[in-house]
Amino acid sequence: QVQLVESGGRLVQAGGSLRLSCAASGRTYPMGWFRQAPGKEREFVGAISSSGLRTTYADSVKGRFTISRDNARYTVYLQMNSLKPEDTAVYYCAASSALTYSTTERDYDAWGQGTQVTVSS
Repeated sequence: QVQLVESGGRLVQAGGSLRLSCAASGRTYPMGWFRQAPGKEREFVGAISSSGLRTTYADSVKGRFTISRDNARYTVYLQMNSLKPEDTAVYYCAASSALTYSTTERDYDAWGQGTQVTVSS
């Protein structure tokens, strides 16, 4: 069972930037980022293929967030720029055993513990 550990969440002002990291044990997987705001369901943020050559994003973050990976370190990153108060949420990374990434939660087999991102106005 792959283990995922996120880090990098903190309080940041609106318009600022933040980079989250997700370290995976063992091997490379298609990876996704999701987030859950208070009182809301968890939602898809973005995903990256195992090779890192392909990414996809939710419309709400497209152009502001970028996912990348360093397979030598088994680590995936979520670079968040131009942050808005509505980006406030617990952010989760997830790994999929499938051949490619997905935008759907049920396609992911392992989840990190989450890291809190708070954007102040």
